[in-house]
Order: sequence, then structure tokens, then C-alpha cells
Amino acid sequence: MHDARLLLELGDEAVRRLGRRGYALDLSGLEALSSRRARAIGAVDELRAESKRAAAEVGKAAKSGSPSADVDRLKERARELKERIREAEEEVEAAEAALRDLLLTIPNLPSDDAPDGASEADAVEVRRVGDLPALDAPRDHVELGEAMGILDFGRAAKLSGARFSVARGPGAVLERALATFFLTLHTGRHGYTEFSVPYLVTGTTMTGTGQLPKFADDLFRTGTDERDLWLIPTAEVPLTALHADEILPTESLPRAYTSWTPCFRSEAGSYGRDTRGILRLHQFSKVELVRVCAAEESDAELETMLGHAEACLQELGLAYRVVRLAAGDMGFNARLTYDIEVWLPSQGTYREISSCSDCGTFQARRSGIRSKDAQGTRGQVATLNGSGLPIGRTMAAVLEQCQAEDGSVTLPEVLVPYTGFRRLLPDGTTE
Repeated sequence: MHDARLLLELGDEAVRRLGRRGYALDLSGLEALSSRRARAIGAVDELRAESKRAAAEVGKAAKSGSPSADVDRLKERARELKERIREAEEEVEAAEAALRDLLLTIPNLPSDDAPDGASEADAVEVRRVGDLPALDAPRDHVELGEAMGILDFGRAAKLSGARFSVARGPGAVLERALATFFLTLHTGRHGYTEFSVPYLVTGTTMTGTGQLPKFADDLFRTGTDERDLWLIPTAEVPLTALHADEILPTESLPRAYTSWTPCFRSEAGSYGRDTRGILRLHQFSKVELVRVCAAEESDAELETMLGHAEACLQELGLAYRVVRLAAGDMGFNARLTYDIEVWLPSQGTYREISSCSDCGTFQARRSGIRSKDAQGTRGQVATLNGSGLPIGRTMAAVLEQCQAEDGSVTLPEVLVPYTGFRRLLPDGTTE
């Protein structure tokens, strides 16, 4: 969440930067709400000072033996001031709520390093890695998986409806192998601490990490009025919120966390896009990366995390490219985002497999995460997140890029210790 004072100080610059991502900042409306809050707080302070003086007058009058009528009059005035204070405090709460409601809807200020534009067509390619597989007539992962019997979309639909999947036998093993490989890579080589986190979180947690109120329609809500909980859309949410309302020792930064969780997304408005196979499901699993650092280190930390996500694809030997997203195409929380896109032979194009985002101080401010060094100097904290990697999309890429003309799939060598087999054969057996 933004600091209203900072946005007002930036003025037209804030309007320009937010305009790059398609958000029209109403400076006059923001200033009006900010002024309302300031006036309300000032009124409370004045009334409290007056109430303090009135209480002193009551005490003085009582001790001096003043007539009871005078004392009663002073007491009545004190009571009236207390009622006015209560009403003024309610106005402060209302003013603060109105200002907060507005600030919660304002997206992060984009970095000047994000190119102009509002769609994926405006992304700037940074690099391409790996050779594209030479396949005469590549099959897609759905055809390969169903022919082998390792993916079953029909029974998934019977269980849960559209856009769910069932992995069977070697397919389930491959999913688990990918997750274990990624976690081993990130914890062993890249220095991340692994967490097992809840899949249900509170609305406060969702709000602090920027999922609410913006993306309420894209989430799954559960629970009752007494216990209102939300299914996580990504492990970014609980991993980032671990330190909500905490002051972290500056010397302990940066921190690097990872977790393998299911992710749940209703993705309202996305129907008709990438709905075939396992590219866009309502439930999928993903290994997530989160980094927490000093605000001034976020640029370097983003490059570091991007390298960690890329390492997954490099180890698997999969062809991919990296693009820098346009300002108008980035997520609500991000100030700068790199997308990693893996090659899908069946589509003849690169498709997103990971987004690595620098959120700056945006999430930390919303969640109340701060830092303090040994000398007591307080600092601002930045948060970053990225996929490292989603299991379903990686599985799709492995099936498609590693397929042979006979319908078999030879797995990347790094996965063999985790699967116990090297090849998926057309008849669903392994060797």
C-alpha cells in the first residue's frame, strides 16, 4: 500500500507513472481524503487538550470548595467534551478507512526500467537460451499424456468439472520428481529455506500481500462468517506474510524462502485462454521463491532470483526465453517483472512458465514488515517473488520438448534419480 503523503509529494510524477500501467490517479480525490483525515486527527487532539483542561478545572473547583452548582456545571462540560471526543474519534476512523480503501486499490508504481505498453506484445526480449527441438510433427502434452495413460482429463472433469487434471502412475511420479528436484536445487545450491505453509489464509493476509481487494473474483473463498478463509493462489502469499507486523534485524537480510504448494485460482475472465491441458487449471502445484531484502537491494535481488528460476530450465535442458514485461502488463504488486517463457513445440511459440517480480516496498508497507539495525536505525524492506517452477507447465514442456517421433519421451537426466526411470514409453510403461 502506498504512503499518501509520498504520492501527493510526487504529484504529477505519480500520475504519469501510474498512467503507464493504465491507472488514472485522482490526485484531488486523494488530497481531499488525506486532508479530511488530518482535520479529523487535529480536531481530536484539540478536544483532548480541552478535556484535559476541563478535568483540571473540575478538580480545582472541588478542592477550593466552590459551590456545588459550579462544580456540576464543570462536570457537565467535561462529560460533553468526552462525547464530542467519541464522535470525533469516529470521524477519524471513518476518514482513515476511506483513505485506506482508496490506497488499497492503487497499484504499485512501475519502475522506469519497465517498457511502455499494456500487453504481452509490448514485452522486451532479454535473451533466448537453448536450441529448439527439431520435430516434424510435434504432439501436444495432452495427446502424449492421454495416449500414455499418465494424464486423465475425463475423470478429472467427472470429479471436479472443467480445468482440473488427474496424473496417474508415472505421470504422478514425474510431478513429484519435478517438485523435489526444484526444492533440492533451491535449498541446496541457491540457499533458500524450505517451508511447509497453510493453504488457507485470512483476508488480512490476502490484503497485506495485495491479493485483496483487487483480485477477489479470481480467488476461492471458504469458511463461515466466524472464520472467513481464502485458498492461496500461490505460496507467495503465506511466505511473504510470515513476517507481517514484524521488525526484522537488518543484518538478517536478505532472506530467501521456498515452498511447494497447491495453488487455487478461479481466474474469472480467463475462460477460452490456454484452457487445453494443464497450462491453466483451477488447481495446480508450484514451487515458489520469495526474497525479503533491504529496499535499496531489490534491483540486484531480482536479477539473483531470476537466475535461480532460469537454472531450473537450464538443468532440465529446456529451451526458453526471458522477457521484461511492459508497465501496463505487470501484476498489481510489481514494480518490475521478468517473465520466463518456455518453448512449446505443439504451439510453435514460447509460453510463460515463470514470472519474477520486484514488488519494492509495496507489499511490505501493506503487511507492516520493517527492519532495524543494531544501532536502532529503521529501514524499509522490499519483497520479491517468482515461480521456481510450476509443476504442470514444466511437465507439459518436458513432454513436448523431449518427445520422440514414436510417441516416447526421454526425460532430462537430472530427473532420473527422482523418478527411477529414464523413458516414458507410448504404452504407458517406463524404462
